[in-house]
Amino acid sequence: MIIGIDGNEANVKNRVGSGKYAFELLRQFPQNKEHQFIVYLKEKPLPDLSNEAQNFKYMVFGPKQMWTQFALPIKLTFSSKLDVFFSLGHYGPRFSKVRYCITIFDLSYLHYPNLFNRDDLYQLKSWSSYSIKNSAHIFAISSSTKNDIVHNYGVNPSKVTVTYMGYDERRFKPQSKAKITKAKKKYKIEGDYIIFVGTLQPRKNIERLIEAFHKLVRNSKLEIRNYQLIIVGRRGWLYDSILEKVKKINIEDKVTFTGYVSDSDLPALVSGADVYVLPSLWEGFGIPVIEAQACGTPAVVSNTSSLPEVVGNSAFLVDPENVNSIANGIKKVLTNEELRRDLIKRGYANVKRFSWQKCAEATLDTLERVASS
Repeated sequence: MIIGIDGNEANVKNRVGSGKYAFELLRQFPQNKEHQFIVYLKEKPLPDLSNEAQNFKYMVFGPKQMWTQFALPIKLTFSSKLDVFFSLGHYGPRFSKVRYCITIFDLSYLHYPNLFNRDDLYQLKSWSSYSIKNSAHIFAISSSTKNDIVHNYGVNPSKVTVTYMGYDERRFKPQSKAKITKAKKKYKIEGDYIIFVGTLQPRKNIERLIEAFHKLVRNSKLEIRNYQLIIVGRRGWLYDSILEKVKKINIEDKVTFTGYVSDSDLPALVSGADVYVLPSLWEGFGIPVIEAQACGTPAVVSNTSSLPEVVGNSAFLVDPENVNSIANGIKKVLTNEELRRDLIKRGYANVKRFSWQKCAEATLDTLERVASS
């Protein structure tokens, strides 16, 4: 079977979310020698992408502008015959006769349209709608996302397959005190801390997290007052109010924005935290949660969208729209030692459900089925 792949989601530096998903699947696919893979890119592959092999090739072409809508469909029309085409993202090739599958990560743009730039929102709504309706099959990264697709786009449930994301098991595991100390020194972190990992954007609900943290350090007993809040992640969009919030409530001495942290440093920073917090308004999956659990760090996460599905009973759930709920959740995990130990133990058990190998195998099984139907 010959599988064409839109690999552009993977061909970026500082990968998060969808980028990690695309990168890891492209790392897993070449191991399957039964199929031929042709990865289509608009720029030459980055050095850390999988090397070409007998069954795995790259095809780089332009023009880059509107690549998915024009350059890709034209190339597919005149390329070697593909059995199926797979987009590692929301958008399929427009006006293409090749049967294609797409991956939908979440539909947060329908639930919280005000949290997106106008142009980005238009593209997400228009291109996703077209791609969903014209795709041969859809991959969703959680049952929550699958149900959302079925409900909002009237898609037959049999057309959507859930393939859970994974995490890098080689890197994300408890780190030594020496590595933690080195990472803290590098990012100028002193003492105990709570950590958030994710792109700075409104959907991540970081402003309420900062407010909740402010309540803790200003109104709680001494041991909690000494904590720092470490916010890890690159700046996405509409993030100015997040930075301003810290200044407005005069808590700049307690909050550190590290920017993007590489996977070589991140496991140590996460391992050194007493709590990982993800208070997102909406998530399609939430890779940083299972990365934190794999590092032995207890998690406090929202009780919305896919997060209860991903963590089960292995994390403390809070209402993301209630600052007091977020604050109380963090406080309980910090101060209740029995709860902490239980969440850490449950977290280790929970992450065993997820791996990129399982994700890739389930994906290929479905692509085979689509190609032969």
